[in-house]
Amino acid sequence: MEYQIFKRTVNYYETDKMQVVHHSNYIRFLEECRMDFLKQIGLDYKMLEEAGIMIPVLSVSCNYRTPARFGEVISIVPKLERFHGVKFDMSYKIYNEDLTILHNDAKSSHCFVNFDFKPIRINKEFPKLCEIFKEIEGKDLRG
Repeated sequence: MEYQIFKRTVNYYETDKMQVVHHSNYIRFLEECRMDFLKQIGLDYKMLEEAGIMIPVLSVSCNYRTPARFGEVISIVPKLERFHGVKFDMSYKIYNEDLTILHNDAKSSHCFVNFDFKPIRINKEFPKLCEIFKEIEGKDLRG
């Protein structure tokens, strides 16, 4: 499975007075990338919600390296680091467009819950989803 790297242009409203991306926007970028990632591996978030699955964020951390600026195209490389059946951890590297400057590296943790926020054991209730996650766990999908 080859993954197309998520790219987007930094908007003016996402920057501060110095035209540098405000730190809070990196969290939004991670979510945009994660939604794109899930869709590319065949797990569109709308489809997951229709199946009764939600994926809340448990934690997130960011290391800010080099500022991204207004008008710049950023490339975000996600990776499913670990899958535990109920929980999973992702990492992200946010680069400039040609992947030569690292702006940020980040991690997020998530779990699978139903609409009552009760944990879902994916391997038992959604074995196909479990197969997909096990197949890509720890792999660089850039080809």
